Amino acid sequence: MRGEPLASSPALTPTLSRERERGQESAPLLQVDGVSLEYRTPERVVRATHRVSFDVHAADRFVLLGPSGCGKSTLLKAVGGFIAPVEGEIRLDGARVTQPGPDRIVVFQEFDQLPPWKTVKQNVMFPLLASRTLGKKDAAERALHYLDKVGLAKFADVHPHQLSGGMKQRVAIARALAMQPRVLLMDEPFAALDALTRRKMQQELLELWDEVRFTLLFVTHSIEEALVVGNRVALLSPHPGRMRAEVNSHGFSLASLGGAEFQGTAQRIHDMLFEEEHAHAEATA
Repeated sequence: MRGEPLASSPALTPTLSRERERGQESAPLLQVDGVSLEYRTPERVVRATHRVSFDVHAADRFVLLGPSGCGKSTLLKAVGGFIAPVEGEIRLDGARVTQPGPDRIVVFQEFDQLPPWKTVKQNVMFPLLASRTLGKKDAAERALHYLDKVGLAKFADVHPHQLSGGMKQRVAIARALAMQPRVLLMDEPFAALDALTRRKMQQELLELWDEVRFTLLFVTHSIEEALVVGNRVALLSPHPGRMRAEVNSHGFSLASLGGAEFQGTAQRIHDMLFEEEHAHAEATA
């Protein structure tokens, strides 16, 4: 089932896409429909998610939020085409997702996702050339364009080891956006950064989205980050992950931090997640 809205606050209500808010119905770009995912351990088969459903519209910043082990990263991998559902299906532009493709690009949290022997520009160019999306000249031009978008054009000819962690993540984002995917998938991309750099990266991501308006599916276990980064937030219950609720967070930004409404919404989400986790622990005790 799809998550139930929380009615206790204006910020905790179902979110409609911009088109539907204007009264114009539009088909979702991405549909996750009753998806159950499993993985095998040496001892048994583990169910990661159970019949999860949600829709993502073009230019949404959709966040999957939940405790460790709720299957949010597994869901992201399934959307990327790396894991096949055992139940339900995932559709992009109405077509069933069966394998990875350049229309879905993933940015991971690890800093070492950039080949160290390639320059920054070569790293951004690489998937464009490998997928034969563009020739060398056009790939170089697009790489510089997106490096400029993330503020790293002047570092185009340096190597990754010369960059800070935050700068490496900006290169990874530029590389992903240069492919112009239908959906950008981000798996806790700022989790390994210090608090100040993480806040700066959140701000830069939002500024970049405001300019480019890409569609984002973002995974985090931070309530604060989910409310800041997302315009819609899906709350997943503890293992196996189920849709618990959907939060409308489009009214929040970094400027909202510390505000009464932001803090109240964060607290209600916290209570819901931990109440669910506590109930799950009692049920399995």
